[in-house]
Amino acid sequence: MTAPNSKCPSCAKNSMQTDDATGEMFCRNCGFVAAEKLEETGAEWRSFSNDESDRSRVGAGTSLTMHDMGLSTVIGAADKDATGKPLSASMKSSIERLRTWDSRTQAHSSADRNLRQALNELNKMKDKMALADSVIEKAAYIYRKAMEKKLVRGRSIHGLIAACLYAACRNTETPRTLDDVAESINIRRKDVARCYRLIYKELDLKMPVADPTKGISRIASMASLSEKTKRKAAAILDKAKKIGIVAGKDPMGLAAAALYLACISNGEIRSQKDISVAAGVTEVTIRNRCVGLKGLLEN
Repeated sequence: MTAPNSKCPSCAKNSMQTDDATGEMFCRNCGFVAAEKLEETGAEWRSFSNDESDRSRVGAGTSLTMHDMGLSTVIGAADKDATGKPLSASMKSSIERLRTWDSRTQAHSSADRNLRQALNELNKMKDKMALADSVIEKAAYIYRKAMEKKLVRGRSIHGLIAACLYAACRNTETPRTLDDVAESINIRRKDVARCYRLIYKELDLKMPVADPTKGISRIASMASLSEKTKRKAAAILDKAKKIGIVAGKDPMGLAAAALYLACISNGEIRSQKDISVAAGVTEVTIRNRCVGLKGLLEN
């Protein structure tokens, strides 16, 4: 962008230009920098909210995964003043104390403290289980609904947040089992299942039917199976879904059985034990599911 007063004081040519990225006014001819860090006087078209159509500067986007939804202020961790100079020892101690009280006052009630602890656990589980942000948002939404219904009182925070996460995985069709969720938060599977049944009934959740095809890739990668075998197993399950023999069956068991039959068909040597360990089901389950799927392999 050409500056209004475009005459260079060094070479006296009309070649002054303003760089919007660096905030410098310089001469295109001789390179002389006349001013640094110019202030932007125009409108700011950068949006900080989740809504891209809103072009007003409104701060960081809100999120259900933060106990205050990202609306409160935070005293920064940098021990420096506005000019960038380090704080003195006495002032540093005062700021640290203010930071502590600021953190405490943001969760003044027991419900706020409960929500903060639950959402912290949820963020830890997100990293452990490699889940998408949408799944975590859904889990936080379900947990907030459970708090409104007063289902949290008298129950374990770990068990309830794990159940909400499992419900979110089911709702978004993310292939994660009860065992995966229980192991990530280090509690018993039975406790997670009990809490899941409670929120499913009380919140009247509507869960889609689990698709066994989604579990094929996971089991195949853990058992080191080829791509050809994965596609064969997917074709078997597609035929099974058209006939209607997958309803009411464990999706991981069906996926494991389809992979075992695909291994036999392609001549890939894998035992039922190998696939059962990768799928987290028993060998008996694989054998029982194979009985119904064998006929589809011959067609």
